[in-house]
Amino acid sequence: MRNSSNVKALPRKPARARNDDSGRPMSEVIRERVRQAGRRFHANDNISEFIRSDVEREALRKEVESRVQALLESLVIDITHDHNTQDTARRVAKMYLKEVFRGRYEPMPAVTEFPNVERLNELIVVGPITVRSACSHHLCPILGRIWIGVLPNANSKLIGLSKYARVADWVMSRPQIQEEAVKTLADELERLLLPDGLAVIMEADHFCMHWRGVKDESSMTSSIMRGRFLKSDALRRELLSLLKRN
Repeated sequence: MRNSSNVKALPRKPARARNDDSGRPMSEVIRERVRQAGRRFHANDNISEFIRSDVEREALRKEVESRVQALLESLVIDITHDHNTQDTARRVAKMYLKEVFRGRYEPMPAVTEFPNVERLNELIVVGPITVRSACSHHLCPILGRIWIGVLPNANSKLIGLSKYARVADWVMSRPQIQEEAVKTLADELERLLLPDGLAVIMEADHFCMHWRGVKDESSMTSSIMRGRFLKSDALRRELLSLLKRN
């Protein structure tokens, strides 16, 4: 019988550092980061801070492409021989990540702010801004227009006209319902401008109504009123009269 006391223990090899991201779907990696941060990842949330490089972005695009290809195959579409759909999965993946849902995967565009040197405190109305979004129920297009009313104060920040459109496009480029989209845009503008009053009004057509179901052409109008717009009937009337004129 072998005496175990005379057997020298072999030195243990250092544990190999585990690469948690290796071989895992990129969506799973990103999802885990969001959960570890205690954040949510609803359809209309921005998760750009959890995508750490263009390499990860491309890995996510390839994963989405493979899932879209599986969807087409499950719909019994011959993507091998049908020349019209051979490249559809790649196009759809690119469209979702870089275009129609871009507001989820990219940070807010740069917005230059200016101090209110002249201490402006009169009503500013911007619009109509043409916006495009998508219904989170069926991923059908939402096409509409937005008007923004701002009542600045001496401490408010001012931004250029084009910046309103950029921020609106960034917020709208996500799957969502219109009521929540308007609130999200109002939140972002209020944070940027620090105004005494803010109003956001959106009128849009929903293709989940036009294209499917009842196939009705009704549009929806929703609004958010904050600060002085909630307290002053005269200010609301002034805003609505300017919108009616436009």
